[in-house]
Amino acid sequence: MSRLVSLALAALLFTASPALAADPAVTVYAAGSLRQAMTAVAKAFEAQTKIPVATTFGPSGVLRERLEKGEHADMLASADFGHPEALANNGLAWPTILFTRNKLCATGKQSLQLSPQNLLSVLLDPAVRVGTSTPKADPAGDYAWVMFDLADKVKPGSAKILDAKADKIVGGPHNSAPVNGKHPVAAAFEAGMIDVFLGYCSGDLHKTVPGLTMTQLPPELAVQADYGLAVLKDASPEARRFALYLMSVDGQQILADHGFAAVALP
Repeated sequence: MSRLVSLALAALLFTASPALAADPAVTVYAAGSLRQAMTAVAKAFEAQTKIPVATTFGPSGVLRERLEKGEHADMLASADFGHPEALANNGLAWPTILFTRNKLCATGKQSLQLSPQNLLSVLLDPAVRVGTSTPKADPAGDYAWVMFDLADKVKPGSAKILDAKADKIVGGPHNSAPVNGKHPVAAAFEAGMIDVFLGYCSGDLHKTVPGLTMTQLPPELAVQADYGLAVLKDASPEARRFALYLMSVDGQQILADHGFAAVALP
């Protein structure tokens, strides 16, 4: 871990606000893409410290808006830097900490035989239906549009085509709930609404939904996702301990085990 990150985390720990005795739990708002990984981190932290952790998952932008409107959480673990930095700029949180990284991948029907080499041509095929997350509300949607702009440099006109055909099927305030008990993207595939979905490489949809495969983006279309952690200024001392644990070797290894790129391993 870099000396700068270590100092920032130490500052968070030693400037902690007094905890409320009636509510000792650490409250974490986290991006939906972190559901499995952050749940595992929380369980490991609880086992080690006996401090309970309550987690809420959803689109980072939606969670940030909830915090700005007065909901309480000790921290926001976002799939980007923009939403946690907005909290810091509004005086609600300490400066943002980079705690992990991800990348954009494409998940699609096996019949498309997706590969980095044919991905752009498949996405541009008028017969192929493309799904994305919702920009501004969910960083995964923002990253998809970054990829569209990169595609335009490879093949002029691509951005306009992809912008017009992309179906924002998840990641907004009203389209992130399970559909008949299934993840909304899984439900969209099974209903025949989409043929390809642009999401995170850490996702496991291709492992849980039959007939799907995942492929990396080619280098010219690659998009990296930097995940930022905002610790709220009224966070409890226990929450500061959780932030330190998240950045520890144990916490970072758990993130790596769930498909994320650790940023603070030796």
